[in-house]
Amino acid sequence: METTYQVTGMTCGHCVASVQTEVGALPGVHEVRVDLATGAVTVSSDQPLDETAVRAAVDEAGYNLVG
Repeated sequence: METTYQVTGMTCGHCVASVQTEVGALPGVHEVRVDLATGAVTVSSDQPLDETAVRAAVDEAGYNLVG
């Protein structure tokens, strides 16, 4: 399944890589695609992800999950 989240604070390729690494480490995640221009982070996973876990991963990367 795919879920799209909105992330703020990303400004460069390093930001994108940090979010991809942290969110990609969550159990069941297959792929993380980040659109730097819009802040959209699309996550492909086996099952729905716990938003608290996604929020923590984004926070660990140094950014903010909107909503």
